[in-house]
Amino acid sequence: MIALKNLIKSEPSKSIPISIASENKTQLCLPTRAIDFIRKYPSIFEEFLPPGGSPTRPYVRLTPEVLSIDEEEQSIYDRESYREDIANRLLRLVMLTRINKLPIHILEKLKWDLGLPHDYARTLVMDFPDYFEITTMKGSSNNGNGKGPPSLALELVCWSDELAVSVMEKKAKKGNLEFKKGMPLAFPLQYSRGYDLEKKVKIWVDEWQKLPYISPYEDASHLQSKSDQAEKWTVAVLHELLHLFISKKTERDNIFCLGEYLGFGSRFKRALVNHPGIFYVSSKLRTHTVVLREAFKRDLLVEKNPIMGVRYQYIHLMNKANDQIKKTVTTNTSNVQKRSPRADEVGMDAEDEDATHEDYDHTSEDENEDKDDDEDELDGSQNVGRGRTGRNAPGNFETKTPLRTSVRASSERRVPNMVGDRVPTPRPRRTDSHKGYTGAAKSPGRADHSRTRVRLRTEKTFAH
Repeated sequence: MIALKNLIKSEPSKSIPISIASENKTQLCLPTRAIDFIRKYPSIFEEFLPPGGSPTRPYVRLTPEVLSIDEEEQSIYDRESYREDIANRLLRLVMLTRINKLPIHILEKLKWDLGLPHDYARTLVMDFPDYFEITTMKGSSNNGNGKGPPSLALELVCWSDELAVSVMEKKAKKGNLEFKKGMPLAFPLQYSRGYDLEKKVKIWVDEWQKLPYISPYEDASHLQSKSDQAEKWTVAVLHELLHLFISKKTERDNIFCLGEYLGFGSRFKRALVNHPGIFYVSSKLRTHTVVLREAFKRDLLVEKNPIMGVRYQYIHLMNKANDQIKKTVTTNTSNVQKRSPRADEVGMDAEDEDATHEDYDHTSEDENEDKDDDEDELDGSQNVGRGRTGRNAPGNFETKTPLRTSVRASSERRVPNMVGDRVPTPRPRRTDSHKGYTGAAKSPGRADHSRTRVRLRTEKTFAH
């Protein structure tokens, strides 16, 4: 939606033919046909015919409501304090790389999470020549090893010792005046309600927390990749990276893409699986999102950001359009005989609306959905629970009519909301018929006797 809004706003007439949006569907990341997407959000996009225009070539422009929000967004980007903040975030991100260069194609994937304006290369980078500059680099596809065609990159101009301090180190300095580099720092852990660790796993986590903390801005690539110390450094880099994002979350593919460039390979993936108390992987609409747990309290971001407030207003407009569509559909179908909906028609609008809220605001609501998707996508995630058994959590039964007991149970307690959470599946009570069958199976004599009686009846029948 934001990409289409920026495209419309960039035109001198502040409008474009819908056919232009259709031609750029892939670049705009539109989930459906352009005309369907535009008509789905009438509170954001307005379809019209210009004077003397053809009915087969409609145009689209922005509504006054979304233009007002866009004006507020631009005023925030123009603030000197905000520009310095995002410039510092971008500088820290570049300093996390080994060669102090970040390919532009990777930065494009992260600019939304960093809170950068869509034209950051022209409006931001050029205003901070002492921080970074745009250059070319070779082999940006594989850790800058010289393979692949040359591409544009953001290069660090001057290292800043003042900014090369991680969030964990800042917190430690506030609490302990005698903090020294290399001291053991423990990451905050927040497990879901009802999540238990086996005793031996808890002991390992406690010992792992006592290992020395290596700053993510230091190069610890010399450590053995599968050692606990290397894993703690990997977690430190991932922890710092998520703190640089204004939403404290990003798509999992973005994490893996950056991890490949930084040289971590599959270690980012292993960190997500082994440390569910620090990170949470949410699955929504086939999109996996990595969330930093400590950044949220009661579903809300702890650290406020003005751009996030603007994004909530965009979401409100999108949901307003969905609510209007739902009311219209409800009114039109109130007098129509009810029918059983197909599986592909159930909850599409509601799911889209919930996903829009979750992408920018809430965390714990994500945690209550699509647990099995996370387990299938993350290798080894079935071991995160470490000791939990049973794959089907209460509330996920596939029966058409839910049992009264299951409804009562789901309303009284919370469904486990972490990748790897396990709830023992209750064993059904055996009925008398089950016991009889079991007994017959265990007693060969009784089984043979039953077969003999059946055979005698069959022979008598044919004899008559």
